[in-house]
Amino acid sequence: MTTSPSEHATPPGGTRDAPLCDLAVVGAGPAGLAAAVTAAGLGLHVTLLDAGERPGGQYYRHPAPGLRAARPQALHHHWHVFARLERRLRAHTTAGRLRHLPGHHVWTVLPEHPTETRQPTLAPAPAPTAASAPAPVWRLHAVADEGTPTGNEEGGESPVTVRARTVLLATGAYERQLPFPGWTLPGVVGAGGAQAMLKSGLVLPGRRTVVAGSGPLLLAVAAALAAAGGTVPAVVEAAAYPAYAHRPAALLRNPRKLAEGAARGAALLRHGVRLLTRHAVTAAHGTARVEAVTVERLDRDWRPLPGSARRIPCDALATGHGLVPQLELATGLGCATLRTADGTPALHLDGEQRTSVPGVWSAGETAGIGGAELALAEGELAAYSVARALRGTRLPQRAAVLRGRRDRLRAFGEAMATVHRPGAGWTAWLDDATHVCRCEEVPAGAIREAAGELGARDARTVKLLTRAGMGWCQGRMCGPAVACLAGAEPAPDRRPLSCPVPLGHLAALPGAGPPEAQAPPPPEPPAPADH
Repeated sequence: MTTSPSEHATPPGGTRDAPLCDLAVVGAGPAGLAAAVTAAGLGLHVTLLDAGERPGGQYYRHPAPGLRAARPQALHHHWHVFARLERRLRAHTTAGRLRHLPGHHVWTVLPEHPTETRQPTLAPAPAPTAASAPAPVWRLHAVADEGTPTGNEEGGESPVTVRARTVLLATGAYERQLPFPGWTLPGVVGAGGAQAMLKSGLVLPGRRTVVAGSGPLLLAVAAALAAAGGTVPAVVEAAAYPAYAHRPAALLRNPRKLAEGAARGAALLRHGVRLLTRHAVTAAHGTARVEAVTVERLDRDWRPLPGSARRIPCDALATGHGLVPQLELATGLGCATLRTADGTPALHLDGEQRTSVPGVWSAGETAGIGGAELALAEGELAAYSVARALRGTRLPQRAAVLRGRRDRLRAFGEAMATVHRPGAGWTAWLDDATHVCRCEEVPAGAIREAAGELGARDARTVKLLTRAGMGWCQGRMCGPAVACLAGAEPAPDRRPLSCPVPLGHLAALPGAGPPEAQAPPPPEPPAPADH
């Protein structure tokens, strides 16, 4: 028997007596899916909220239904793993153990009875513990897209609130972009964006696409574009792959990763794709669209070497410098963070995927970038931990296997982050006229002036002085670059809302009205005495 849309999802003003689910999972990518179906299989009632219309996240992105793709699995790695997860999701949904809410953007998570205001901290910090404080009941506030089961069929977005005993955050990551002259030209897209165009739209970003930046994603994107019939003149990698040899233990423990890299390298050779390591695209050229890129050789700090510039004709550029964990919901709750090997903030988790906030777990890229296999292991392990916390049961023997797999893959992720960490010298290819913040059109010169003459020493101060990061993306696109130009490490996002929310939804929250509206009316003045 399936549950009704409103059984475990109530409007913001709904009663606090509404039924509780045992676990609310935010994100239906590999980590969130693994956690949700495992927890449901253990007998927990689970609500799975995701901004996407279909499960799978960015990794298992589906072709649009109208395209009627005959073999969607051809565009994915290990599609059979997702197919198995999706079957389990449907079975648990039909049995009423799991409620899947697609098209739901969770914008904040709050304790039902807040007793203190928590501030995010950056490690070193004590390891999260299960018994540090009693866990509250959580209220997850979301915006439901039009046409979803809890959305507004007449148009617009509807507010939805889910109540849960525990929360698991599997919010994934987004691309890191390092700007360069010409990066705002049409035809310049993110490397992950090019992959998404191919997976969901079955289209190429261009006929001749240069793939550039840093990180293993570049090889996957280039191989996919070439296999789909596109021409890839070059893969331009800023790091040097031989640097992996300095971490032999991580490599030897992960032979499948080596095999995957070798297979993608062989695929590029078959398609005649050049691999240029220690190089970067330092400018894109064109009028109505990108027509060519300038590629230069880099030194160890990623500074372009004089006299090494060459032009490569193309009509598209797919660029990205790795991924950044998406932490807004977690840092809004006060979850402790640490800094990974590539300088980005990530969540500080214990051995069972618990955050520093009691009742909140996390899995996947939020603890550092490591790939789908790692996310699957962490999601399943977190589900076992949640079940133990709620039911008092012992962890199964499989949990030890998952911990070993997680630790092995985390070690490889740390090696990967170290090798592909952007060098400080990349700013040398950035002239003062280049827009760093695209939303607010803030050029690099203004940020340099704020960090130099005006004395800004962090991204927040630069933001206040220049508006860099105040636009639609809220710094997701420009944040790492602004921090680097300010001479600071990227700081964890600290914002009360993780996505745009109509003001009416905020006003409908319990206790959101003005103080005079919440206080009891004053006593009426005494009637005048008769004289």
